[in-house]
Amino acid sequence: MPNISQRGQIMPPSPIRKLVPFAEAAKKKGVTVYHLNIGQPDIETPQPVLDAVRNSHFKVLEYSHSAGNESYRRKLTTYYDRFGIQVDHNQIIVTTGGSEAIIFGFMACLDPGDEVIIPEPFYANYNGFAVEAEVKVVPVTSGIESGFALPPIADFEKKITPKTKAILICNPNNPTGYLYSPEELNVLRDICKKHNLFLFSDEAYREFAYDGTTLSALQLEGLEDNVVVFDTISKRYSACGGRIGALVTRNKTLLDSVMKFAQARLSPPSFAQIAAEAAVDMPEDYFDGIKAEYRSRRDLLVKRLNGIPGVFCPNPGGAFYAMAKLPIDDADKFCQWLLEDFSYDQQTVMLSPGTGFYATPGLGKQEVRLAYVLNLEAIDKAMTALTKALAVYPGRR
Repeated sequence: MPNISQRGQIMPPSPIRKLVPFAEAAKKKGVTVYHLNIGQPDIETPQPVLDAVRNSHFKVLEYSHSAGNESYRRKLTTYYDRFGIQVDHNQIIVTTGGSEAIIFGFMACLDPGDEVIIPEPFYANYNGFAVEAEVKVVPVTSGIESGFALPPIADFEKKITPKTKAILICNPNNPTGYLYSPEELNVLRDICKKHNLFLFSDEAYREFAYDGTTLSALQLEGLEDNVVVFDTISKRYSACGGRIGALVTRNKTLLDSVMKFAQARLSPPSFAQIAAEAAVDMPEDYFDGIKAEYRSRRDLLVKRLNGIPGVFCPNPGGAFYAMAKLPIDDADKFCQWLLEDFSYDQQTVMLSPGTGFYATPGLGKQEVRLAYVLNLEAIDKAMTALTKALAVYPGRR
């Protein structure tokens, strides 16, 4: 057969989903698997969002504008205004999920071989997007001891080369849950101004800030032409399957370039845009109860984790993830062992190995990411199972 492309060969598989066959096999044996491995919220999608699709009436399911429906983009400006972010609807391009927004940003801002600096650990799919765009990810390591705070400016300076074109952050962060402070964002602003870099900011978890508030990169002064925000309805409205995101920037030249990529894929999905537009109309107190629920889940998870001998978990300030350091030899082996060889009262837990969130080889071998997207009772049972597992794991350190 003809050869697969080099790009196809080096495209990384999902480190989060690679354990799915083992989880499925465990379930067939009658074991309850608590899924803390993936950021799929159990919060119900708001009924008005679903009703907007059910009650839509048109005779032809047409292409939308390549930038997305104007009515939705105009409504999005009112959403951003609630956070003190002033943008025009023409500065928003609706995308097929936040993923497409990131790919468009990479493709429009970086040439093949260019470099993007990303604090690690980072969202694993950034690696895949970089392969698609043929750009190089350059990691700057943050440590669990500091709660994954922004690395020192000197660490960034060491990584900058003539090929460096951008810095990418996720705020609040996936996978660490870290919430960047205004001071840290201003450090990034100064680096980007000094070296004339784009600042990519993935703000998928904007609402989920528990210790302070989220400052958008779009609110940084003096960086109007450098900032590109990636956004999505997936986590915000528990609508991961909707696949509606957005790329937002005030850089007109960049918008014109991204628009060509948007035109090449014709348009974002129509039904999902209808759902997303309805979501903007959710009352402002909609998130109050959801944030309180996630905060309770976070507090229980972190308390239980830090109560296990040899485990350390910093308290995340946002999103719905936590990274924990475990007394184990190898996170990949441990996470597979949990599903293949362990159960307690016919229960086990599925975690994401920390190695998948680092670009530097060897890092994350004792770390796991946990998504607190289950209810309090399930989290409590999952932590009991994890406690029992660590007590008998053959590779305990």
